[in-house]
Amino acid sequence: MKRVFGVKKDKEPPPSINDASDRINKRGETVDEKIKKLDTELSRYREQIKKTRPGPAQDAVKARAMRVLKQKRMYEGQRDMLYNQTFNLDQVAFASEGIKDAQQTMSALKSANKELKGMMKTVKIQDIDNLQDEMMDLMDVSSEIQETLGRSYNIPDDIDEEELMGELDGLEADMGMETEGDGIPSYLQPDREPDLDSELNLPSAPIGHAAGQAGRYNAQAEDDLGFPAVPHASIRG
Repeated sequence: MKRVFGVKKDKEPPPSINDASDRINKRGETVDEKIKKLDTELSRYREQIKKTRPGPAQDAVKARAMRVLKQKRMYEGQRDMLYNQTFNLDQVAFASEGIKDAQQTMSALKSANKELKGMMKTVKIQDIDNLQDEMMDLMDVSSEIQETLGRSYNIPDDIDEEELMGELDGLEADMGMETEGDGIPSYLQPDREPDLDSELNLPSAPIGHAAGQAGRYNAQAEDDLGFPAVPHASIRG
């Protein structure tokens, strides 16, 4: 049966965009090489035309140059067509890569969305509110504990504040009476020392003629500034 009908051949996969682009680029390179050869030939014919005189010989050279120029124009048209095909393939490749990037982005977003939904199931707004209320209650209890520990001991509860205010007014009145005498409170006045002369029974200072002489002596012994005067030695002749 296989010999009669033959074996079905497997279809080759269609060429990819990159394969088609590479093939066209190779063809474009071949056309470029042919155009370069024709340019070299045209340059040679141009030099021959300059060297030959007008006539049949020059016309023959011009005819060959015209044929080469026509071939060059044909190859240039093919090259432009190949360049346009390469440009179209590049655009298709760019669009294909953009679609692939979009597909990957969509897959990443779906995965992140699924993960985010799973995380949201474990976190509830009501649980957060309950936690905040519990924290506020704990802070209130802590404040009450601190106030309780800060209370003073051994203070009677039946103290009359009006009685304390009356006692405070009495203290202020007493302090005012102390300051009325000398204008200086008693606790700021200097201590009064006893009379040391009377206790030691020292003799009183001399008076009369001796005191006058001592006064004159002291007056003569002081200079204008009140310091003791320096005695002047007498100069003998």
